[in-house]
Amino acid sequence: MLVNLSIKNFAVVKQLSVNFEAGMTAVTGETGAGKSIAIDALSLCLGERADAGAVRKEATKAEIVAHFNLSGHKAALAWLDEQELVDDEDESCFVRRVISREGRSKAFINGTPVSLQQLKQFGQYLIAIHGQNTHLQLLKDDYQRKLVDQYAAHPALLNSVAEHYRSWKSRQAELKALETQAQQRADRQQLLAYQVKELDEFAIEEGEFIELETEHKRLSNGQTLLEQAQTSFYNLYENDEGNALSIIQNGLERLSELEEHDSALTPIIALLNDASIQVEEAARELRGYCDDLEIDPLRLQQVESRYSKAMELARKHAVMPEELFAHHQSLAAEFAELEGDENRLEDLQHEVVEARNQYIKACEALSASRKTAASKLATAIEGQIRQMNMQHACMQIGVEYDDNKTPTSHGLDDVIIRVSTNAGQPADKLEKVVSGGELSRIGLAIQVLTSDKNATPTMIFDEVDTGISGPTAAIVGSLLRKLGKVSQVMCVTHLPQVAAQAHNQLFVTKFSDGTTTETQMLPLTRQNRIDELARLLAGDKVTDSALANAKELLESAESN
Repeated sequence: MLVNLSIKNFAVVKQLSVNFEAGMTAVTGETGAGKSIAIDALSLCLGERADAGAVRKEATKAEIVAHFNLSGHKAALAWLDEQELVDDEDESCFVRRVISREGRSKAFINGTPVSLQQLKQFGQYLIAIHGQNTHLQLLKDDYQRKLVDQYAAHPALLNSVAEHYRSWKSRQAELKALETQAQQRADRQQLLAYQVKELDEFAIEEGEFIELETEHKRLSNGQTLLEQAQTSFYNLYENDEGNALSIIQNGLERLSELEEHDSALTPIIALLNDASIQVEEAARELRGYCDDLEIDPLRLQQVESRYSKAMELARKHAVMPEELFAHHQSLAAEFAELEGDENRLEDLQHEVVEARNQYIKACEALSASRKTAASKLATAIEGQIRQMNMQHACMQIGVEYDDNKTPTSHGLDDVIIRVSTNAGQPADKLEKVVSGGELSRIGLAIQVLTSDKNATPTMIFDEVDTGISGPTAAIVGSLLRKLGKVSQVMCVTHLPQVAAQAHNQLFVTKFSDGTTTETQMLPLTRQNRIDELARLLAGDKVTDSALANAKELLESAESN
């Protein structure tokens, strides 16, 4: 609840600090005194757009600080905790807004700077402000539906409908995308079928092209390789006129005989000995190479054919020949995926139908709950407004289910409030039947009836009793007092019958020194309240009779 509101240099307020109590608080004062100044300040404090006009003349900035007690208010505390704005000392919360002469503003929660968006998010957990035109929302279809849902208290059914709606729409979108691309996929699939079949038939293996290339070079140069290898073997090992091995060995024998005369020959002899071994081993390897080397024209033809085909397919698919295997695998995977899309298309068509059926089922359950709640709410509203000088009023809340209407995330119902205010008159939509005063009474009745489902701890009513008077005003005041038992209620009013029902009363006064004007808001004692109620009853000239009536009004309210 709101504990204190401090205002500096805002509009006509130079400095004001007001403490607020639990229950219902009436705010009264003369016309033009600035009774709505606190509401305007609170609105700014909780994120409304500010401008330089909000700053008092000759001041450099306006400052508004609201102190809230959040004890037991789990939603607000959870939000603060999520935003890391919790005051660890207690469950108090301070919201501060500063507006400069240039129209710039800063906002703080518990001393930490926050954005206006955060301020607005937090504000919805703290205060609900109902102005003179707030009840006009009752004329909107969406508001009427939300009203029934709030009274029904069936969030699980609402969530179920929303989730099934999202699921259905998601599958519909996927199906539409697949159907839109169907021709493109068919064309691509036809091309891939031919390409994959051709590559399947060739069936090149990973790394095969490199092997083909190597073998092709060897086979196509087989005769030259054999001749040169045989010649090299002959010169190394078999030439009787002087082969490399015999020359090395001859030199080795000669130098070995001279080694004893000069030890400097020892490392040279070692090198020649190694060379002899190496040449002999090379000759042996060459002999084996020549024996194994086959000149096979048929194999050359086979390799040449496959090598040429690989080159042809690589050019056709615009890839390097050594990348042909990977390209084949990629095309095959894409082809399989497109075939999977065809299967997915069929499956998705069934899923869309099933998702819609689940959505319809959830909507039907929600509609049944709405009809039950609408009947109870209509009866309760009717009972309340009949006490407010609408004795012949008949209230109907129709829930019309239509599975042919455009689906929405909140179901397939049209919720329509109809009312008859005179005996024998058929019920019709609110905008066609009720006056402004009657609409206000209906709105107030709804606020009282749904107060136990309203999570907002503080409710402010700014002259919502306009157009109401006499016995009806007393009943309205009684309803607001009843509302004050479950929420903190502040009501700006001109009606003594409403003000008398308040648990507390604030008086707004304006004074001027001829140069500047100031507004103040003062708490009233019991006697002050009687005097103010008498003023509201009698006008400027307060009589003894008015004072007696005011005292009687207050005592009557206190006895209830």
